[in-house]
Amino acid sequence: MNVRQWSRDLGLGVRFAFTGGREGWVRMVLTAVGVGLGVTLLLLTTALPNVLAARDERGAARQDLTYGAPVPARSDHTVLVGMTDSEWHGKGIRGRLLQPEGARAPLPPGVDHFPKKGEMVVSPALKELLASDGAKLLRERIPDRITGTIGETGLVGSQELAYYAGADTLVATKNSSRVVRLTAFGDRHPTTERADPVLILMTLVVFVALLTPVAVFIAAAVRFGGERRDRRLAALRLVGSDSRMTRRIAAGEALAGALLGLAVGTVFFLIGRQVAGSVEVLGESVFPSYLDPSPALAALVAVAVPAAAVLVTLLAMRGVVVEPLGVVRTAKQARRRLWWRLLLPLAGLGMLYPMIGNGRSHGDFNQYLVIGGVLLLLVGVTALLPWLVEAVVARLGAGGLSWQLAVRRLQLSSGTAARMVNGIAVAVAGAIALQMLFAGVESQYTKDTGRDPQRASMEIDLSDRSRVAVAAREFARTEGVQASVAISTGGLGDKRHDPATTSGITVGDCTALRELAHLPSCRDGDVFVLPGKDDDAALRAFRRPGRHGFLDPTYSEGEPGKEVPWTIPAGLRHATARKDALQESSGLLLTPSALPAKAWPTLYHQVYIRLDLSVPDADEHVRTAAARVDRLANAWHWSMTEQSTKYTSLRTGLFVGAVCVLALIGASLLVSQLEQLRERRKLLSSLVAFGTRRRTLGLSVLWQTAVPIALGLLLAMAVGLTLGAVLLKMTDTAVAVDWSSVLALTGAGAVVVLAVTLLSLPPLVRLMRPEGLRTE
Repeated sequence: MNVRQWSRDLGLGVRFAFTGGREGWVRMVLTAVGVGLGVTLLLLTTALPNVLAARDERGAARQDLTYGAPVPARSDHTVLVGMTDSEWHGKGIRGRLLQPEGARAPLPPGVDHFPKKGEMVVSPALKELLASDGAKLLRERIPDRITGTIGETGLVGSQELAYYAGADTLVATKNSSRVVRLTAFGDRHPTTERADPVLILMTLVVFVALLTPVAVFIAAAVRFGGERRDRRLAALRLVGSDSRMTRRIAAGEALAGALLGLAVGTVFFLIGRQVAGSVEVLGESVFPSYLDPSPALAALVAVAVPAAAVLVTLLAMRGVVVEPLGVVRTAKQARRRLWWRLLLPLAGLGMLYPMIGNGRSHGDFNQYLVIGGVLLLLVGVTALLPWLVEAVVARLGAGGLSWQLAVRRLQLSSGTAARMVNGIAVAVAGAIALQMLFAGVESQYTKDTGRDPQRASMEIDLSDRSRVAVAAREFARTEGVQASVAISTGGLGDKRHDPATTSGITVGDCTALRELAHLPSCRDGDVFVLPGKDDDAALRAFRRPGRHGFLDPTYSEGEPGKEVPWTIPAGLRHATARKDALQESSGLLLTPSALPAKAWPTLYHQVYIRLDLSVPDADEHVRTAAARVDRLANAWHWSMTEQSTKYTSLRTGLFVGAVCVLALIGASLLVSQLEQLRERRKLLSSLVAFGTRRRTLGLSVLWQTAVPIALGLLLAMAVGLTLGAVLLKMTDTAVAVDWSSVLALTGAGAVVVLAVTLLSLPPLVRLMRPEGLRTE
């Protein structure tokens, strides 16, 4: 290969692209916009590793949960931190109370001073929310005066709701989970756990499935205006260029569009980077500084896009004969062969087959085989679709005039029609496979909580063990509360220190105890025994009337001196557990007056709330009431199931990526449709000049879009279901198809194409004018 000749010819093509007059510039702009949209999404993807790393780094730097680590001694370098997390209309609020214990107490990241009692520093998003008209309840819940804002280094996202408030009454104990003493913020003892092979597999498939349509769109964008370009190249043959030189010049024109597309995509990315700091998608937000692409990946995009433009053009030109007197393109082509097109998906299946049945117990999945197999299956859609469109449209026949115009156009240029819908077909195939995979393994990342939301809507865990009576009264008069019961729990041991036998105790009034067990009768002062499934002879003997024990016994790592002696009273009666008990209980059930007054601080207190769902913001009223009673109270909704945070984060990332890809699909299809209409301007004008109705031409354009997209979506369903079934087999999960979701995804792809087609109708009407016959 002569490098100098290649460079000269490619450079000549670049010059032609920029000096080709109005037609050349229009084609350049269309190509640049199409490529630029794809480059924007590619650059966004190259920034994802930095986004994830930055969020993890920010979260680790402000870590203040000790997870049972020893409580450090009070010193000039310690600070007490109280957890006051809350929620506002489903969005989490990270709240902390700060109480420095010395002049050198550590500050959390993003905070330059400790707020005093009654003061707080807040995130910009929370400051804006608190100033809004609809946040009255939230202002009552967080009444402190704002004295500053949290810097970017102390937040994981631009739209995060967070605050640090001052305090002076916090107390840290070894068993406290709501108040901790720290010598420094940050995770000092990070734990590493074995990565879940299934989650890694899902992550790889998500990236491949989202990026493959982008690559397909870029490959299609560099071929915009191909017919006009090929006719212009015929003139070069008249002045002596051979066919190879002509192809290289054509590749140079495509290279120019790709390079301009890189610049346009970079500008789009920089604009989007700034906008990203002010938006939130599915509860996730980022700072613009997070969106710094990896230099190596960005360089790969900068090299791969122009190289792909040259390669795609050279391959496309192999089917075109450019002669001095014209372009031989419209002659009847040989039928497309099917056998080699089937090799791509079959090779993909062959790469994935060795990993079938792996699951979690047979080691990690081979990342290269996963990426290669999924990529070949999805790319196989782009290889099979032109054959499928050609085979079907060749058999289409009689119909209305608009149908005949559309069918004839498809028969003459089935490859162009297939190329237009390749991207949407690949996207839908990947989406169907991902939906099957996520739905299939969802149960593996979802566990039953054992809680029935019909029995209680919310639970409030109080940190102040002396405030249970106050809480009961407060919630009884809170708007939106239908019913509430307070239940306290603790332990009884046979010895003061390190007891050999222990029994749980549950304290509540008769109404509360009846939410846990069936009682023969009840009045204040009664004590009941509730047998457990695992009770042994020693435990049954210990729970007899007259036996002495100690409430809140001390263990070797606990703080001694707080044990309360107590004797099990006479008149102990038996109770039987309810199947729908508010909480799983066994041991002794006590009414309030049966417990010594000095034992109340040793108990843990929960309040169960049943909401009146007809009251607007009932749960927000409850959270505000809980904060008035106990600033450190933890209020949360009951649900029957809960999901792994890693699984939900990956699913959220998939949704965010799917939104971006759908936006790219719509924009790129619109650009492609406009380019196709521009190519056919003279033909449309000629038909109108000869009396063809505009309505007929409009319907023909709709048919030309509908037929390829219908075939593309059918092929996408077949490939997507196949890939989804293989991925489920690889995770050792039963194959199941949620047809409603599959049809919804397919319909979403059709809606995008339909919307693009409707948006292209106004330009179509403008093109259908006799003035379009004018030429220079």
